[in-house]
Amino acid sequence: MKKDILIPEVKEVFVAAALVYNPYFKVKEWNIYLINNLQEPIETVLVVSSGKSKQKATSVLRKKLDLLPAKSFAKLEYIQEDVMALENSFQVSFFIGNQLLDKTFTFKSNQIQEKNLAEIPLLKEKGVLAG
Repeated sequence: MKKDILIPEVKEVFVAAALVYNPYFKVKEWNIYLINNLQEPIETVLVVSSGKSKQKATSVLRKKLDLLPAKSFAKLEYIQEDVMALENSFQVSFFIGNQLLDKTFTFKSNQIQEKNLAEIPLLKEKGVLAG
């Protein structure tokens, strides 16, 4: 029975950590973004994020976006440097038309670092893509 259920693969939707300049505080900071690189919008987007290690865990954060247009991105949250030492996961669920899609994106412990910066689709900033 389970083999008959078709679960579509999430493509061209990403979670990235980008190092951006905050002009208000005059510092560079890490922010988490959801990127829709599809040719169509994604709707009713739900994001559940948390961080954990063997000794520590963060609280669970939830965010809802009604619509993320095609070829666009949205800032999800600021991430503190001490949280980057944890494994951070972002479970993203959304609709394309009437189809529900879901994927968990994970930043491994200490993956979010300047030495791992790379070009990110649609963002004008460099960052690190979650796996």
